[in-house]
Amino acid sequence: MGLKAAAADPVSYPGSKASLPSLEGRKVLFTYGGWDGHEPEQSVDLLKPWMEREGALVEAHNSLDPYSDKRYMDGIDLVIQIFTMSEITPEQEKGLLDAVEQGTGIAGWHGGLCDSFRQNVAYQFMTGGQWVAHPGGVIDYSVQVVDRDDPVTRGLEEFHMHSEQYYMHVDPNIKVLATTTFNAEHASWISGCTMPVVWKKMYGKGRVFYTSLGHVMKDFEVPEALEILKRGIRWASASKYEEPEPWKNPVY
Repeated sequence: MGLKAAAADPVSYPGSKASLPSLEGRKVLFTYGGWDGHEPEQSVDLLKPWMEREGALVEAHNSLDPYSDKRYMDGIDLVIQIFTMSEITPEQEKGLLDAVEQGTGIAGWHGGLCDSFRQNVAYQFMTGGQWVAHPGGVIDYSVQVVDRDDPVTRGLEEFHMHSEQYYMHVDPNIKVLATTTFNAEHASWISGCTMPVVWKKMYGKGRVFYTSLGHVMKDFEVPEALEILKRGIRWASASKYEEPEPWKNPVY
């Protein structure tokens, strides 16, 4: 299945739209840039047409400058960001964080959301995690769905990836939807470690969705990986329109 075909004609899963908000009329800001290895331009080609078919009003910017415009950000329902590494100015960071705290949702994947702006810990407080390693580089690994009731992962089963298996430092207050388990082949001391792959969280009134899948756009030819991303985007778009979900803090 080609990449554009995967975006246009996805596999149908039970409950794929049940209990998830529509993108109809949503105002979406898609910021892309940073390291080219994560294919930021191709990500726009993959997702923007799909969101527009769903009824969203999407503006794509190869810049973080819109974050500094408070009036503009006040009108945005959802930010999608793929901006690996790079730097963000204090004004841009404040604009983004203020918008999310006040109810703008944000969604992203892989290094485009959780390996951006490595010096900015306030930003990491919002996203809920930061990449630190991918032992072995591009390898074969499996992803386990651990929350079968959440609408983002309902009806999905374990699936397999040939990509980077992200080892991350994560916020303990995220809601984990899918995980992966490391073996000893590339770093013996992490053998058996189970790591979040997909999560959602709140930052103030704003919904935050993240998946560590998607090193390159070909990874989204795995139907489950693309389905999770699309569902997470729908969920994150509704911060301003739906009541916050009950949140269960982790128990240690």
